[in-house]
Formats: sequence, C-alpha cells, structure tokens
Amino acid sequence: MKNDTVEQALRAAVARLPEIEGRREAELLLAYALQKSKAWMIAHGNERLEPDQLSRYEALVARRVQGEPVAYLIGRRGFWAFDLMVTPDTLIPRPETELLVELALERASTASGLRVLDLGTGSGAIALAIAYERRQAEVIACDISSEALAVARANARALGLSNVEFRQGDWWGPLAGERFDLIVSNPPYIAEDDPHLYRGDLRYEPLRALASGRDGLDAVCSIVRDACRHSRPQGWLLLEHGWTQGEMVRDLLRTSGFACVRTVRDLEARERVTLGCMLEP
Repeated sequence: MKNDTVEQALRAAVARLPEIEGRREAELLLAYALQKSKAWMIAHGNERLEPDQLSRYEALVARRVQGEPVAYLIGRRGFWAFDLMVTPDTLIPRPETELLVELALERASTASGLRVLDLGTGSGAIALAIAYERRQAEVIACDISSEALAVARANARALGLSNVEFRQGDWWGPLAGERFDLIVSNPPYIAEDDPHLYRGDLRYEPLRALASGRDGLDAVCSIVRDACRHSRPQGWLLLEHGWTQGEMVRDLLRTSGFACVRTVRDLEARERVTLGCMLEP
C-alpha cells in the first residue's frame, strides 16, 4: 500500500475487499493492526501511518482477500453482549445462533437449581451467553475438541463466569446418568459433500464442526436419540439446523417422545431452530 494516512489506507483496502462488508472489515483489520479503536481512527483519519504499521495492515488485508475469515485474523468475534476469542479450532459464532440463545432464555427459569447443557460448545458462545444471563444456573459445556475447550475456558475466565463447567467428550459421552432442564446445541449440520464447505470462510473453519454425514443430520440424530435419557420432566431440547432441515428435525423430535415441537425462523425467514419439550422422560 502506498497510501500512508489512516483514511487512505482504509480506502485502498475497501477497494480490494468484498463490497458489502468491505468498509467494516477494513476498519476491523486496521483497528487490530494499530491496536486502536474505531473512534480513534475516525478522529485521526489524516494521521500518517508508520511503514511497519502499513506493512502489518497490508499483510492482514492480503490474507482476507485470499478468503481467511476476519474473526481468525483478529482472534475475536462479537456474540450476544460480548466479544469472544476465536481460533481456527473453533467455529466462528454467527448472528443467527443468537436466536437459539433467545429461545433458550425464554425457557430458562430464573430460579436456582436450573441445569443447562450445551453440546458441541466450540468457543463457548451459547453456553456463556446463557450463563451470563442466568447467573444462578449450572451450565455444562461439552466438546470433543480439547483445543476448542481451551478457547471456551479462556472466554469464560475473561467474562468472569464461574457457573460454567467444561467437559471433553463426544456428545453424551461425559454425561452418563445426568439430566438437564435445558439442552441446547448448534451441531454440525452440513452434508459432507456440500460444495459450500470449500468456498469462502467455511474453507478455514474446522470441518468436524460443520459437516455431519451424507445428509448433514448424523450429529442431530445422535443428540436426539439419547436426549430423552438426559432430560428432566418438562425439559427442553433446542437445536440449530440448516434451513431445509426443519421438517426432518421435527419428525426426529416427535419420534423420540418430545412434545410441543415447533421450528422458529430466523430474521431471513428461514427455518433455523427446532425445539421440543420432554413431558415424561
């Protein structure tokens, strides 16, 4: 980059980045490169950057142009009411997953004794959002990846949350004999041969957190199959899934004994979260 002021560097980056998100991404990357806030950059648009600052920024922009997600480049992603640390070992939290949190909180009592389970926690986004809003709840967050759990634990420490316990294992493996009032999960749900897995940001995210079997429903089936054995009476199961999978997930829940089954659409009117209540486990 030959543009040496803050605003010139931003404009040059925007010209190279995707049109819709280009300005926002350029600002995030420059703020990270300079270790400055967006407000500082607005107030110092004409300030000249040092050669090493420009070099650092150019390298970040080049990596983004190649498709590397901004969240991995800066190591952070906003979710719910806070910023979370993310790494290539974790799925990048997405805005649509906040719908799952909202629906869970609607069913999460404020009384003490509430037990919540997040299966496949990744960066901890869902578990930590619920623990943040329901400080009296006992939240268990599980993941098969020790690397992902290290990130989730670091996020919990940064948020000062002491009501979350992390366990390593494959779905129900580390939960023998335990029951919960609320079970939530954003499991992998993309078909393993889906070409989208090899495009855009998805190329950089952990495959096992994205894809699950020929129809994308292997993980969902594993979760639903044993959920009744881990649900307290009147306990809820909430699952995020692909926008074409609502009917299949509803059928799975009903077949497994869940009642009050329904699917909720996201802001783009796509079927996104299916939930059901276990009346008599």
